[in-house]
Amino acid sequence: MPQVPQTLDALAVRAWCGLALEALGRAREEIDAINVYPVADGDTGTNLYLTVESAAGAVEAVFAAHDAVSGGASEASGASGASGEGVAGAVERPTLADAVLAMAHGALIGARGNSGTILAQLLRGMAQVLSADGETARTDGQGLRLAFRQAADSARHAVAHPVEGTVLTVASAAADAASGAEGDCGAVARAAYEGARAALAATPGQLAALKRAGVVDAGGRGLVAVLAALVETFTGEAPRASGAVPVLMGHARVEAAAVEPLGDVGECADPAPAPEEGGPAFEVIYLLEAEDAAVDRLRERLDGLGDSLVVVGGDGLWNVHVHVDDAGAAVEAGVEAGRPYRIRITHFGAGDAHMAGAAGRPVRERVQRAVVAVVPGEGLAGLYTEAGATTVLARPEEPPASGELVEAIRRAHAREVVLLPNDAELRHTAAAAAEQVRADGVRVALIPTRSAVQGIAALAVHEPERRFDEDVVSMTSAAGATRYAELAVAERESWTMAGICQAGDILGLIEGDVAVIGTDITATAETVLDRMLSAGGEMVTLVLGDEAPDTIAVHLEARVRESYLAVDTVVYRGGRQGALLLIGVE
Repeated sequence: MPQVPQTLDALAVRAWCGLALEALGRAREEIDAINVYPVADGDTGTNLYLTVESAAGAVEAVFAAHDAVSGGASEASGASGASGEGVAGAVERPTLADAVLAMAHGALIGARGNSGTILAQLLRGMAQVLSADGETARTDGQGLRLAFRQAADSARHAVAHPVEGTVLTVASAAADAASGAEGDCGAVARAAYEGARAALAATPGQLAALKRAGVVDAGGRGLVAVLAALVETFTGEAPRASGAVPVLMGHARVEAAAVEPLGDVGECADPAPAPEEGGPAFEVIYLLEAEDAAVDRLRERLDGLGDSLVVVGGDGLWNVHVHVDDAGAAVEAGVEAGRPYRIRITHFGAGDAHMAGAAGRPVRERVQRAVVAVVPGEGLAGLYTEAGATTVLARPEEPPASGELVEAIRRAHAREVVLLPNDAELRHTAAAAAEQVRADGVRVALIPTRSAVQGIAALAVHEPERRFDEDVVSMTSAAGATRYAELAVAERESWTMAGICQAGDILGLIEGDVAVIGTDITATAETVLDRMLSAGGEMVTLVLGDEAPDTIAVHLEARVRESYLAVDTVVYRGGRQGALLLIGVE
């Protein structure tokens, strides 16, 4: 048997996230198929998978940062906060608090749909207990019992009108079973799993929509898979049970071969119902930066606009989910409360991948070609959109998961797609997304752009009328011919390729490596630009972040005009893009 964690630590959290993601990947289609409540839109399994993918990615990022630091990495990103080794002081592995807080934050910002949003709050509730300061670390069975109870209670509090027979019921049953368990983390996790599994089997008797369809609750089914992964984390073996989960697919009743089977819950006589007549037309989801008092008022406002209201999060960052008829009013309520972003509005039954052609609606014709790009700021998102691209916004320290890229590619609704990740760290994520949509028959070309300025260069030569291969070659050549740089602020004292930097220093990164360390933004930018133009160039692109001084663009434009003949300069506003300044030289 492979070695397994004996206590709840950061490695256990990492293993749990990985196993949960695998389990949901196996069960995704099954869970989608039994999704009948609150709306039969067939996406609960997918939403849970994307939520856990975001949580797992955040945990991996914590480990990657610690690995880079402990390995003495001196790359530029380390000096600006992503990795790198401090000059003084020993470096430790991630703590349990590091891991669970990253897991909860990743789930919060990546939560999808009703069940995904509730799962994010369940993980946040666990993190609140497991990361709390105290004389004794919460790494044993008692800590896990307390975490399950806080998770179930906080999830119920996040839902405006809790309904029994849903994932909330399953989570409460898991917490109840765990509270009576004795022993180590493995014993407590197994008790929670068994309690959840029994509660899930009973959900058709609690919710009429499930009984009519002859299925268990889809969100609860997903939670059971997540808890089974926790059992496997501590025992090295997936839970064993007899029977199979009845999965309804049309008029046929199919026995699912996925993990954690639950036994029979009754015969299925009728197909899963369509979305209920007269229900809200839109699902609205967004992240929100707001104070607690403003969120309390927002709950009241949204509760009057629709149903399925779930607001999760805290400490100034929230994930809001609601079903409404007036999507604009739901977004406006968020604007009144704070700053909403990553706004997603889905019209139930219209254009949804699971509802294509529903109710006799014609399926929208695909366009021939589209460009999908990841961009680091709202300003650049507008620029790319004006140029015809479908964009995915990447906020600082919040890289998009592969599921978000898949969603954007499908939203572009094209036969051929050019994908621009605009970040070296996103290349593998983009490759995974491209591979997934190729299975849908979409032709995808991934151009490995490493900066948004390379993406701008590629987009500038994009011609959809050309043959696909010719267009990709031209865009790839333009991106490859663009050298890129950025200015960032060092977050701590670190070793870099340009020497030792102090916290607050201005770092000039060329092609990803620190080349200049300075104390003045404009002077550092000028030095970086001179070094880039020393090798020649015809066009300089400057993308200013929100924190860059207004005078820097004027100064650099004058520098290029006075010192470099026949070199043009173009300036864009990037918004909250993370870097103070992006520079491209073609």
